[in-house]
Amino acid sequence: MAPTEPLIFVLHGARGDLAKRMVLPALATLQRRHLLPERWALLGTGRSPISSQEFDELLRDAVEEFGDHEASEGVAELTEHTAYCGDVSEDDSADELPGELERLRTELGGDVTVIHYLAVPPSSFAPITRALKKAGLTEGIRIVYEKPYGTSPESFRELDAIVHDAFDEEQVFRIDHFLGKEATQNLHVLRFANELFGGIWNRKHVAQVQIDVPETLDVAQRAEFYDATGAALDMLVTHLFQVAAEVAMEPPRRLDAANLGTAREDVIAHFRPLDPAEDVVLGQYDGYRDIDGVPDDSTTDTFVAARLWVDTERWKGVPFLLRTGKRMAASAQQVTLVLRTPEELFGSPVGPNRVIVSLAGSGELKVTTTVKRPGAFLDLATGTADLALSDVEPGESLPPYAGLLEDVLVGDRTLFTTATGLASAWSAFAPLLGDDRPAPEPYAVGSWGPESADRLADPHGWALGD
Repeated sequence: MAPTEPLIFVLHGARGDLAKRMVLPALATLQRRHLLPERWALLGTGRSPISSQEFDELLRDAVEEFGDHEASEGVAELTEHTAYCGDVSEDDSADELPGELERLRTELGGDVTVIHYLAVPPSSFAPITRALKKAGLTEGIRIVYEKPYGTSPESFRELDAIVHDAFDEEQVFRIDHFLGKEATQNLHVLRFANELFGGIWNRKHVAQVQIDVPETLDVAQRAEFYDATGAALDMLVTHLFQVAAEVAMEPPRRLDAANLGTAREDVIAHFRPLDPAEDVVLGQYDGYRDIDGVPDDSTTDTFVAARLWVDTERWKGVPFLLRTGKRMAASAQQVTLVLRTPEELFGSPVGPNRVIVSLAGSGELKVTTTVKRPGAFLDLATGTADLALSDVEPGESLPPYAGLLEDVLVGDRTLFTTATGLASAWSAFAPLLGDDRPAPEPYAVGSWGPESADRLADPHGWALGD
């Protein structure tokens, strides 16, 4: 049900790429699903002034281009709630935001919930946080930070100190949209509600865990940002580490913010620091340096494959293989448990046996197992049973950003990262920022990345691209 309290949703960076691609379509979906309160306002901010009419046109264009059919149907009603003003700054005494917020509070009436969403470059997180504190706009609000939350252990600690100087931890929502995916949440249900899977979820039965997020997309639209970040910073220490924690954590007492967050934090603290020489392969696709905005001598990685070790009793000795990259052979978001199998049965080879969870869209569950080949003889074959989670009725999934924004509206922090968990993630990732960072190896567009990444998945091989 929608919250009953009036809402002001302040979207910092409202004209930016993230706002247009993700946040505005998500708000349109929530409006269409009647998950926003009756009295609410969307207040866009930015350094360049535009009129409310121009903001409405931007909103319509964003939802029509990047939203689904459902979101597009809600855009007309969404524009009835919009306003736009200049953003806060640390050195500007004529900021419009405090006055505009006060006007909207008076107009909406009642006890208003205020949410600030920072859809801005990470370099703007700290200045806007300090400016909100200076303007006296921090009390009682909720604030959402995008990734990456820091670009190193040192910058993470510096940013988190600034954030906690302005806000209590309960006010802070660090978003990672992979945690908001319906299929990621289904990992909990698959494991904890089904003994068929829960009973094998350990090193006795699992030989490898593969978390694979290849992309066919290039980086031409965001080359300047991407060249300063790269695949490892953009994806590994954020999305893939968080999904690894979802797979590896111990069963929480309850699936709520306190227990689930603690279980996630505890297992990330057991991530062994990466060994760049033995367990990491970086790559850069052919032609990357030809993109406008990318230096001719760029060493930015557009591909990363890593072998992560989780030093808990449940997973000791089981490699977690993480892979992602741009301009690869296919796009997918997949978690694969490679099960241990005998080498042969009745003189015939066995396998592969796998439990596969696709995280794309509404998600899909596949079980690949050894079966008897139909016929007169006892020959072995491999078969796959699959269940598309979109076929489960009744039910209608929410896109990840819409689901996470709905959680922010009601104050549910279950699917958001914590400072403690991120500190541990940065500790595990830190060796890749040092002098031992491997040089990116070239790989062909449309391939599965550098061939040397195949050794990380030995002896079973990568499930995707097999």
